[in-house]
Amino acid sequence: MGDHDLVEILEGALLAAGEPLSKKQLAQLFDELERPSTADITEALQTVSERCEGRGFELAEVASGFRFQVRQHLSPWVSKLWVERPVRYSRALLETLSLIAYRQPITRGEIEDIRGVAVSSNIMKSLLEREWVKVVGHRDVPGKPAMYATTREFLDYFNLKTLDQLPPLADVKDLETMTSALPLEEFHDARGDDTEAEGAQSDERAESVEGDSGFEAREDGELETSVALNQGIAVEALDDDAEVDSQ
Repeated sequence: MGDHDLVEILEGALLAAGEPLSKKQLAQLFDELERPSTADITEALQTVSERCEGRGFELAEVASGFRFQVRQHLSPWVSKLWVERPVRYSRALLETLSLIAYRQPITRGEIEDIRGVAVSSNIMKSLLEREWVKVVGHRDVPGKPAMYATTREFLDYFNLKTLDQLPPLADVKDLETMTSALPLEEFHDARGDDTEAEGAQSDERAESVEGDSGFEAREDGELETSVALNQGIAVEALDDDAEVDSQ
């Protein structure tokens, strides 16, 4: 098998997979006797990446492996392929996710201490169901509260290879800085003068505003398809459609 054959096979596999593929997964496409080495696959992937130059898509490496995706600067046009309203995230969910990303492992109580308000049960449920966060243990204090951390799926969704790619923060207690630093949170803050109302609202009020999860309703399959094509499309959509919640 020649180098060109390997490059074409990898291109075809990445195009057909619809999800990131690791070097190990790519190697397993071949019979044992003709299986390329990790070095050969790395070199072939570099060639695949170079072939994408000057095109509307690129080869990206995320936590789970490699995938093709549309270049972010094309999102204003490509996003029009989806006529449904994009998913919208409540500010409470954004702040909660940001705190978990930057302070992990962290308990729900610690999140509430920093935010100064109760965290809706629906927000935690939503983050767990989307597999953006997971329970990684329990704090050795009375009550043994669960500790939360981000997942590989979180990294994939936000187009990150490792947590080291998150922008550094001088003070992780600065929620305004934190939510703007997380890749998802490049959204227009439409709260206006309503910021003071947050502390006065109860957890029950937050749940009634957020509905079932803190997300605007949309078919998961449709959302995940758009994300797989280009994470930049999702970010662009959030710029235009940030949702304002009281929690």
